[in-house]
Amino acid sequence: MTLLLIATGDLIAHRAAGVATGRELLELAGPPPERVVVEDFLAEPSWDTSVSTQLALARRVRKALAEDEFTGVVVTHGVDTLEETAFLADLMAGPARGGIVFTGALRPLHHAAPDGPANLAASLAAAADPALRGAGAVVCFGDELHAARWATLTNAGFASTPHPLLGRVVDGRPRLTSTPPFRPPHPGGEPEADVALLKTYPEMPASLLTMVTDLGAQGVVLEGTGEGNVPVELFGTIMGLIQMDIPVVVASRANTTEIGMAESMGAISAAGLSAQKARIALMAALSKGGGVAAAAGYFAGL
Repeated sequence: MTLLLIATGDLIAHRAAGVATGRELLELAGPPPERVVVEDFLAEPSWDTSVSTQLALARRVRKALAEDEFTGVVVTHGVDTLEETAFLADLMAGPARGGIVFTGALRPLHHAAPDGPANLAASLAAAADPALRGAGAVVCFGDELHAARWATLTNAGFASTPHPLLGRVVDGRPRLTSTPPFRPPHPGGEPEADVALLKTYPEMPASLLTMVTDLGAQGVVLEGTGEGNVPVELFGTIMGLIQMDIPVVVASRANTTEIGMAESMGAISAAGLSAQKARIALMAALSKGGGVAAAAGYFAGL
């Protein structure tokens, strides 16, 4: 029974003099529940995490469980884009069984009260427990467990609102208080890296939408209003992109499944995902080089 700890640096590893290694973080977290293999992974700061880094982490997580026979994987990650990387790992994990836990910190090691060591200790305990095997990727923060599909960064850590908390780590054991989301469809190939995300606003010029596709975007996610509506100025361009087999997914800033009149133009509902998560899902949907039909089918299965 062996866990894999993938340490990417960032705030959880920051101290007054340099950055702690994964092994040093493990020592600060206290005795692990079982043997741990540590891999230090060179990554950009979380606020600038590249798609190639996110894909490499997701691939490593999947291989660790599907081929290398680790019982669970813990990834330390900066909080800024942690939820996106965790969701990508969730989508790419497929049928691989084993705990997948992402964690980080809001306060560095040189802070008077660093939160990273406790978060890592709870994450290792969660990843080692059979309760999380097959549950997909989760985010562990402040002893709370959030399904990667719903985890959202807040100024106090992570939340799952409006969805229920997946569970908590109590006395070193995860206790699930709700049912994990059903497993998403496996993309079956390498996700498409070039997917754009645009936040809409009243009288937004359609040229902003065509600009990203002219630059090579193979799909576009638009964040609309509470009911998923987007400016009328974009309707013609959305229809044109659909006819070019470039999928347009519309997410709601309130995470509803409605997308207003854009649906009649051929746009695809983000299925309640936040805009940033919808971008990750669209990357996965286009993994086999498909277009609108592939994206629509994938989101229908979310």
